[in-house]
Amino acid sequence: MSYKKYCYLVITIVLAITGFNAYHASRLQFDYDFDHFFPEGDPDLAYYNDYRSQFGNDNDYILLGIDAPETVFDPTFLARIDTLSQFLKQQRNIVEVVSPTTLKNPVVESFGAFEIPYLHPYEPEKLPSDSAIIFQTPGLVNSFFSKDGKSVSIALKTSPNLLKLPADTLMQNVHAELKRLNLTETHVAGKSVAESIFVDRMQTELAVFMSLGILLLIVVLWLTFRTWWGVVLPLIVVLFAIIWGLAMMYYFGASIDLMTVLLPTMMFVVGMSDVMHILTRYVTEIDFGTPKMEAIKITLKESGFASLLTSITTSVGFFSLITSPIGPISNFGLYTGTSVLLTFVLAYTLLPAMMILLDKPKMNRPSKDGKSWFDILGSLFRQVVKNRLAILAISAGFIVISVASISKIRIDSTFLEDLSDDDPVKQDFYYFEEKFAGVRPFEMHLKAAPGKTLYDLETLRETEEIETYLSQIYGLNFMASPVTIVKALNRSYNGGGNEYFRLPETEKELKKLTAKLKLFAKKNDLKQLISEDGKSGRLTGKMPDVGSAKAKVMNNELKAFIAKNTDAKILETRLTGTALLMDKNGEDLTTNMMLGMGTDILIVVMIALGLFRSFRMAIITIIPNLVPILMIGAVMGLFSINMKVSTSIIFTIAFGIAIDDTIHFVSKFKLVTLKEPSLFKAIRYTFKHAGKAIIINSSILVCGFFTLLFSSFDGTFYTGLLIGLTLIFGIAAEIFLLPVLLLYFYKPTKQKKNGMVLKEKTPELQRELVN
Repeated sequence: MSYKKYCYLVITIVLAITGFNAYHASRLQFDYDFDHFFPEGDPDLAYYNDYRSQFGNDNDYILLGIDAPETVFDPTFLARIDTLSQFLKQQRNIVEVVSPTTLKNPVVESFGAFEIPYLHPYEPEKLPSDSAIIFQTPGLVNSFFSKDGKSVSIALKTSPNLLKLPADTLMQNVHAELKRLNLTETHVAGKSVAESIFVDRMQTELAVFMSLGILLLIVVLWLTFRTWWGVVLPLIVVLFAIIWGLAMMYYFGASIDLMTVLLPTMMFVVGMSDVMHILTRYVTEIDFGTPKMEAIKITLKESGFASLLTSITTSVGFFSLITSPIGPISNFGLYTGTSVLLTFVLAYTLLPAMMILLDKPKMNRPSKDGKSWFDILGSLFRQVVKNRLAILAISAGFIVISVASISKIRIDSTFLEDLSDDDPVKQDFYYFEEKFAGVRPFEMHLKAAPGKTLYDLETLRETEEIETYLSQIYGLNFMASPVTIVKALNRSYNGGGNEYFRLPETEKELKKLTAKLKLFAKKNDLKQLISEDGKSGRLTGKMPDVGSAKAKVMNNELKAFIAKNTDAKILETRLTGTALLMDKNGEDLTTNMMLGMGTDILIVVMIALGLFRSFRMAIITIIPNLVPILMIGAVMGLFSINMKVSTSIIFTIAFGIAIDDTIHFVSKFKLVTLKEPSLFKAIRYTFKHAGKAIIINSSILVCGFFTLLFSSFDGTFYTGLLIGLTLIFGIAAEIFLLPVLLLYFYKPTKQKKNGMVLKEKTPELQRELVN
């Protein structure tokens, strides 16, 4: 079978596979469930899953904040709030509505229990006294009424894990009703709302980034090759690889989330590396008059091994993320790393097939007026050699400054950390922190010691002591617990007066109260705070989002307080909840990052040892790639860019990508040293021939990553910015530092004439070495 028949067969098979994959890739779903960012396999996650199976999720709520024109006690405003509340109760996927106009103060008397509304919106004469009672009643201000009396909050408990479509429908209905009631100054916060908005933005950004990526590549490829095939062939290869990668996600049941939404853009950029090295080498051979088939063979032979190594190192950089306990990061590493390998397969099957079937490209030979790539790089190399001591000194200075600046990096994260501070969604969350208790949930599991219940007076007093600490020192603005139930019951039993919102003073008084609990047994408030047997309960609250770093300190201080002041023989406690789990994501960031970096470095060392049998060469190969990483760490430290989930992956990915050019350089250098005994001439030849591909490829990578700067997600923005800067620093290190390190520290091994005979120099090599 001829070459062309093989090529047609390869293209047919690839097209068939791509068509099949494209159909399934189009069926991928978008998902942004905050729960997926919990650390998988963590004992605290298992504990929380058991906890919420009993007491429910702490984030299945939507908070609706509404500003009054003047005061919330205006009868017209309250009538609208009441109408809205009744409307909300009728909506699907809303389990419970707690509104200022539905709040009631229970009163227990000898003949039974009844409830008195805190507000009488349709009886204006009662509103002055209502307002006085509300501001004297614990738990109402900061929860449902702002301190300034100009805003109210409505809490909507939704169905567990509300999906995007029903959440969107619900919010459309809510906004329509708000508009109908002329309630214009409104704010919304909640897990399902944020997730829905994130999914919408991910869909938009996926389309934007892919469009920008394609446009960018078309421009750069045209400027590089000035031919239609130089644009079309790389795009086909990379686009097919993206389709294959997305289809693989579908086959394994994955969804597009905040991390994997980067996969197409990442592949447009990273996947172009092998293609560019192949085409650049192919064009170079054609420029020197090499016949087409021979040029293809030389290209595949000389670039193939280096491209295989770079594909391995890049994919390993992504695969190292699989060890992350955070599902979206692990999936991103798995599917992007696999897509890199798929790109290599297509680059060395589909691309050569298309190159063979196309006519030999008509290229211009290098000009002799000093403007060709070889002349430019030759002049640059002379400057590098001339200033080699200055380059070493500047590099050492950057390393020292970077190491000092890295110590300033803080590991810290907040809710909605991927949104900028001026984002409307984040502004709504800030609104609830300013006007009300906040949006950060607090959860503590309460367990009575054996033989006791949470209704025992001594247990309640232990709990109350913890509540006092949480309120006065920890910073909770709202709390509810079994203590809240008993205090409210005591107030109800004594005519509803706020002075009785306290624990009973004796066990006898307490027994009278607990006997009345059956009157409230069916109320959700009771079920959500204490188990039926009274042995297990929940202390829940709200507070501002202080960030994971401060929360960790606060939690440690809380644990120390409990250990010192709470009798474990009476009451046992354990912190839990979504906030705790999100905070834990930052605890292993440094470990996971170092593991990923270590894996990459080990692979590179093994490659260098395999090529040169020299530890010295392994160190020379590593240094130009560690310098850019250190400089990025310095940028993060100097500009107060926190280490968090979305930025922790940058170092591993950047190193895995940046090392590619080094491997291409040293692989080419190894081939040249087999033919040229002069170290200086070998480095100069490698510099002139590998430099073009390094500069072009890195420029594409930098521009590609900089398209992520248009993202509305901070994590995506910083991924593009920092990896782009890493590659810029990497280009400088490859062009300036690596040749100098080779000149000073590389010691070539002597070749035995009867073992590895020096190969005859090619005409191309002879031409270049004399210049």
